[in-house]
Amino acid sequence: MSGFFRGTLLAALAGIALALAGCGGGDGVNPPGASVPTDVVQPLPLPGPFAVACSNVAQDFSRVGAGEDASSYWEGNPSDNGASRYATDLLADPANTLIATVTAPQNSNLYGSFAGQDVAFVVLACYPTTADNSRPDYPLPTGKVVPHMQTGSDAPLFADNSARYPVIAFSHGYSGSPISSDYILGLSVLASYGYVVVAPFHGDLRFSDLKIDNLSDAIAVLSHLSNFTAMQALRPLSISAALDLVLAHPQWQGHIETTRIGGFGASMGGETMMLLGGAGLTSSYPGLDVSQVTHDPRIKAAVGYVPYFGQPFLPAFGLDEHGLDGVTLPFLGISGTADTTAPIIEVEIGMSRLTGTRELVALAGVTHGFDFASTNDIFTWTLMFLDAEVRGNPVTKEQLQTMASVAGGGDDSVVIFYNGSP
Repeated sequence: MSGFFRGTLLAALAGIALALAGCGGGDGVNPPGASVPTDVVQPLPLPGPFAVACSNVAQDFSRVGAGEDASSYWEGNPSDNGASRYATDLLADPANTLIATVTAPQNSNLYGSFAGQDVAFVVLACYPTTADNSRPDYPLPTGKVVPHMQTGSDAPLFADNSARYPVIAFSHGYSGSPISSDYILGLSVLASYGYVVVAPFHGDLRFSDLKIDNLSDAIAVLSHLSNFTAMQALRPLSISAALDLVLAHPQWQGHIETTRIGGFGASMGGETMMLLGGAGLTSSYPGLDVSQVTHDPRIKAAVGYVPYFGQPFLPAFGLDEHGLDGVTLPFLGISGTADTTAPIIEVEIGMSRLTGTRELVALAGVTHGFDFASTNDIFTWTLMFLDAEVRGNPVTKEQLQTMASVAGGGDDSVVIFYNGSP
């Protein structure tokens, strides 16, 4: 997950953000007299008990142009001459690939020039499969694989064909894709614990390419944010459309527990989860007014890893993050204290406004990206929170109330204490 926000406007202004943000600390966020968690828990085994398989995303890599790479298509990165590119251009079997379509609402304030347009989103779904699944892994040109990938019209091969599985809607970071970098690892770990993981290829760069060369360019972009706003607003709509697609699909609908749907978002994917919870998105600058994008009540709880809540000069949810007022979506944030792209102080300010179950975990010294030393910490916190809030496990809820950190790995600690009911 290393390419979360490379070369962006936000990274160009990171020095300013760091000076304004500080490191966060939790003072005043937790109730006076609240018991400080002290328990150190052992990490969950990775992967989990289930083998993992995924839906059909077969591609014809011979279509990749000279000097290009497949990830540019997965991520929606235009060619040097400005020609549009997306994952659909590589699909070898589109009829058997999950593809959701979003019609951007006729709201130019949020969707700019994309208002009213139909936008396609390729979707990857990974799920718990049988230990003896003989379908081969699908190799990618990056050296990664899509595990036990379906081909042709093959139906999913579930670990228990009579069971219904909870769902995790997965939103990758800006300019990534479910099969870029190490995201496929994240999908696989979640699926190995018995979830159907539904992940659209957001194709962010089709809407807004924030790569700039210097600070003066960054400042100029601040007054031309319509495409940036549209890209952010389309992300939660693509998650909802992907869920609609899978929940109605004849190969999937009988195998999903529709009342147990959670979410996981990395970086801007964390912002996407908040927007799904009904948060107001910053839609003007410098006024920092907010507009609600959507609210998908099917999402029962979500986790954000290095979640993007904006910068001090451009918060994601309006002035002082007031766009989060009244949001009840249970949310776990896992932030790095040295992250200047998604500063932990902005996450703390925003999460203090949430009125539902909430918890913020700090990873000491971690910057923006996937911290491999903290792998066990990240997934243990994530899986326990989802088990508590999506599956409703009372034992896990009780454990989270006293949990301070995960043994070994990186240096993790609770900043905002878990406030869920046992």
